[in-house]
Amino acid sequence: MTDTANARAATLAHLRKPKLAKGDPIPLPLVMASVFHAPGDATGYNQYGRFSNPTWSELEHMLAHLEDAPCVAFPSGMAAISAVFFGLLKAGDRILVAADGYPTTRGIGERYLKGFGVTMDVRPTASFLDGGFDGYKLAFVETPSNPGLDICDIAAVANTAHQAGALLVVDNTTMTPFGQRPLELGADIVVAADTKAPNGHSDVLFGHVASRNPEIVTAVQDWRKTTGSIPSPFDAWMVHRGLETLELRFERMCANAEFIAPRLREHPAISAVRFPGLADDPSHNLARAQMERFGFLISLVLDSEEKAEDFINGCALIEAATSFGGVHTSAERRTRRGDVVPPGFVRLAVGCEPAEELWAAIKASLDRL
Repeated sequence: MTDTANARAATLAHLRKPKLAKGDPIPLPLVMASVFHAPGDATGYNQYGRFSNPTWSELEHMLAHLEDAPCVAFPSGMAAISAVFFGLLKAGDRILVAADGYPTTRGIGERYLKGFGVTMDVRPTASFLDGGFDGYKLAFVETPSNPGLDICDIAAVANTAHQAGALLVVDNTTMTPFGQRPLELGADIVVAADTKAPNGHSDVLFGHVASRNPEIVTAVQDWRKTTGSIPSPFDAWMVHRGLETLELRFERMCANAEFIAPRLREHPAISAVRFPGLADDPSHNLARAQMERFGFLISLVLDSEEKAEDFINGCALIEAATSFGGVHTSAERRTRRGDVVPPGFVRLAVGCEPAEELWAAIKASLDRL
């Protein structure tokens, strides 16, 4: 990691220290309250659980430290994405969304935004710059794309979008602030599902929005408060605890992926592998330029749906699961989720297991096919 990233990681677990009085608990207390003592003019204080909560505030402070930008917490990644769309868009607006990113993001446009008079177009991540951004209010990209792992040049997209008067939103779920920093590359908004690696233990749904534009932050906060799309204090507390070890877990996961990806490419049962860390991957040079790590997701293709399922279910150190970012390695055949990929396409999310033992288990399952 860079010196700045190391400094950010080193201070992450000490953010509460300046506010601690003698005898205060060092771990974050959990505040489970829907109402607060608020006599008279209570402006600036906690009043009601739909407006604010001390546990949220501490978590948002930690997320803001990681993003170097104000953050607004939500009960899921999709709640965060919805807040951006519904908090910023109006009838007559036109948006551009990556055609190969998380399909539920496009689903909001197709099923709901259209009914409110917002037009959505789609474009592949790898060619997201092609055609420009004239006439768009907002462009939304996920890079690397999930699950294909294509990449677009965030800085170039941001510059071109801004010239056309469009906002750029980047879904940074797959990379976390330790792997990629879209705001520093020019993005206006970052959204992320903290359900994944930030929480890291596969037991919480969570998300956040980050932006350095005060008007955007206010609009998203107002959407949350008005609609009640609020996180549980307990879930916020769990994510806060998970974030304290994110740098350690993310480092291990990325290192494991870099160890395993070249071995997967050489295995005769696999016809294709995508991982930005491979020197011959189409995204490698751009990934080196704009990403601090190559991530922990690997996509691979087996000969058939049956072989893909056999590989996943036959590996002792892979969990068959639709999410990713936990301490365990997981995998899923993505045609089950509607992605336009071959029947034998597998998204492998590398976890924190010891690398040699993990590869041995993966190889043993592949060798049986």
